[in-house]
Amino acid sequence: MLQKFVATTLVCLSVNALFAQTDSTETEEKNPLKISGYADVYYKLDFAKTGANNKTSFTNSHNSFELGMASLKFEKSIGKVGMVADLGFGTRAKEFAYADNGITQAIKQLYITYAASDKLTFTAGSWATHVGYELVDPQLNRNYSMSYMFSYGPFTHTGVKADYKFGSSGIMLGISNPTDQRTTGISPKYIIGQFSTGTKNGKLKLYLNYVGGKSSDTTKMNQVDLVATLGVSDNFSIGYDGTVASYKLKQNDKFGSASSWWGSALYFNADFSKSFGLTLRSELFDDSKQLNVFSSATEGGSIFANTLSANIRLGALTLIPEIRIENASKAIFIDGKSNSSKSAANALIAAVYAF
Repeated sequence: MLQKFVATTLVCLSVNALFAQTDSTETEEKNPLKISGYADVYYKLDFAKTGANNKTSFTNSHNSFELGMASLKFEKSIGKVGMVADLGFGTRAKEFAYADNGITQAIKQLYITYAASDKLTFTAGSWATHVGYELVDPQLNRNYSMSYMFSYGPFTHTGVKADYKFGSSGIMLGISNPTDQRTTGISPKYIIGQFSTGTKNGKLKLYLNYVGGKSSDTTKMNQVDLVATLGVSDNFSIGYDGTVASYKLKQNDKFGSASSWWGSALYFNADFSKSFGLTLRSELFDDSKQLNVFSSATEGGSIFANTLSANIRLGALTLIPEIRIENASKAIFIDGKSNSSKSAANALIAAVYAF
């Protein structure tokens, strides 16, 4: 069935492309090449004086000035066909593209789109995941450090997808390689999907996300994720992200019972002026089956993490001072005397320039 879906999608793209005729010169003048990007740096201080307490993505340091990522994004459309090449260089890019090697780690996203109509768009290539509240680009998040759900969820998908919009709602359905694999010889593929909706005024938005399939002949996974955003006022909004991921292993030619991890987070965003805002992220992450954070511990557990970040906006530059306090059900952290501890805390300041 997957092969039929892929074949049908490619045929639709090919047929529509053959009959779509535009004056390329005129179209290029109306749609010039769009270039955007950013650069970010940060300094982090762990209160226990160790980098080992960091269990999430992109801020794996202590008492060090660090480079995040220099990013350039190129977007171009001619008629119904569009292209996005999103490149990143630095530690953040390497961690994001951890499954790649060499220069291909600089590719954050690379995909081609075809707008069959004003409602239906096909995409082929590699793109950042639709799952979750947070994004890899720091200027698009209000917290600089990342959540556990982002860090242990999917980063990218490579394959084909179709997006269909109707009113204030939309549906996305696609087929991809296993999570974060831009190239693979593995035959199984994943199904990805999203249903989005919201109020006509845009104050409430809901996104129900899915990714799942066989990552190999012996492993199945499924992840369901719900993101909600609510604009309470012009200066205050609330975000929510909740996710459950389950895994099954084949034993004796049968898939056994599922082991899962889950997380839930609230984001409280307040802007006191155009130049200053605060965000509090409160996240509960459960890894009682030892699939992620507690994989090397003697038993599983959970983490409650609270992160308070300020956003000081100086034109194209945003400064993000941040403090993060975490408490775990088991002693997976280290204190200032190198003893095991159930709690950890750190502070950082980041600078993000975007254009």
